Amino acid sequence: MAANQAGVSIEDVSKTFVTRTGKQVDEVHVLDHVSLRVEPGEIVALTGLSGCGKTTLLRILLGLERADSGRVLVNGSEVTGCGADRSMVFQNAQLFPWRSALGNVEFGLEARGVPKSERRRTALEKLELVGLGHATDRRPDQLSGGMQQRVGLARALSVDPAVLLMDEPFGALDAQTREGLQAEVLRIHRETGKTIIFVTHDLDEAVLLAHRVVLMAPNPGRIDRIFPIELPAPRTDLVTVRGRKEFGAQRHEIWHRLMTGASAQAAAEPATT
Repeated sequence: MAANQAGVSIEDVSKTFVTRTGKQVDEVHVLDHVSLRVEPGEIVALTGLSGCGKTTLLRILLGLERADSGRVLVNGSEVTGCGADRSMVFQNAQLFPWRSALGNVEFGLEARGVPKSERRRTALEKLELVGLGHATDRRPDQLSGGMQQRVGLARALSVDPAVLLMDEPFGALDAQTREGLQAEVLRIHRETGKTIIFVTHDLDEAVLLAHRVVLMAPNPGRIDRIFPIELPAPRTDLVTVRGRKEFGAQRHEIWHRLMTGASAQAAAEPATT
């Protein structure tokens, strides 16, 4: 196993959120006994209907949320909070507006006490990796949405995490920019070998990028089915990949299962008047 890779084990994880409005207490059972093994260097997509707990599971993996029961292990060590072995790319880049692209990428290294010369070298290296070596001095308001997401990706990679988590990182972008960044993720994976777990509602994106697609079902959130993606590697030309018969067949299989589950859930819900 490469030094920058890690296996992830999600073991029987459940999570309930409790909300209080005045005297009323409501419980939302978000995750129900979720178990999943992600191999070192694997790309896994989490998809499913809204409310199936995808983002909550990702936040538990990062350490921002605690599971009510069960546990998450990274390379055999239990996750008890945020750590340098994991980093997240969010749907919105969440850059500091007063910092340059370089300063934003340096931030995580600065927080870890990395000396100035080393963090500058690392930040420049990661900006080059995501194709932004020419924009190091630009502030976020001088960058397009796609460029901002590249900065966010560079920032996440700057701490050399073993596991890269992504929560719909391209969901707010136009189709052309999104496709460009999908290709970038695959290129970066080829170069770094990171273990990647990402959330997406886009089935095309899931099939294009992932080695396995995990379809989750809601109420409560649970794993419905896992689909191995059998497409030739490396997936360098995504236009060609999209045109392959296998791509269409696997996307349709996941879509059909998703829609079948949605129809079954709607039929089971009591009628309202």
